[in-house]
Amino acid sequence: MPHLLGLTGNIACGKTTVGQMLLALGAARYIDADAVVHDLYAPGQPVYDAVIAVFGHAIVTAEGQIDRRALGARVFSDPAELRRLEAIVHPAVHAAVMQRLADLAPEKVAVIDAVKLLEGGMARWCDQVWLVVCDPAEERRRLMEDRQMTPAEADARLAAQPSNEARRALVQAIIDNSGSLAETQAQVEAAWARYRATWSE
Repeated sequence: MPHLLGLTGNIACGKTTVGQMLLALGAARYIDADAVVHDLYAPGQPVYDAVIAVFGHAIVTAEGQIDRRALGARVFSDPAELRRLEAIVHPAVHAAVMQRLADLAPEKVAVIDAVKLLEGGMARWCDQVWLVVCDPAEERRRLMEDRQMTPAEADARLAAQPSNEARRALVQAIIDNSGSLAETQAQVEAAWARYRATWSE
């Protein structure tokens, strides 16, 4: 098993940006849990069948794909529905992530990016977990401008995110991505140096 560095934080906070910075600093692999979910939603996958069995064909497009926007509108407005979806998806994501780590040497570093890294159980695999935070107004702007969400859709997703306050005591570094890329880069480089130093302690 390689060294594992967990990245968590709410939607549109900039975890992918931090992950790319970590690759440039020497991490061998960056695994985005949301991209893993996208793969698991493909027709023919067990998760695809399970999601449709629970949520019905109303969330399937004319082309036979899971309509993530329609599914999101349903689950992000109803915590019970979100828990039902997570019960299907989380175990499959865990298995897929482990599979993607299998070929990495023990001295390598892999970064796992997941909104619910702490809540979903993957944090227990990680040497450290970093929390990426961002001003909520900036997250909302990114959701509407970059992902073309309506204000109501953006607000529903932000309201469904875990509490950053509860996470702060559970992580080893906090990266504030509210400012410039240079400011974020400086924080990432400092946290990376501290992380690498723990290997020789």
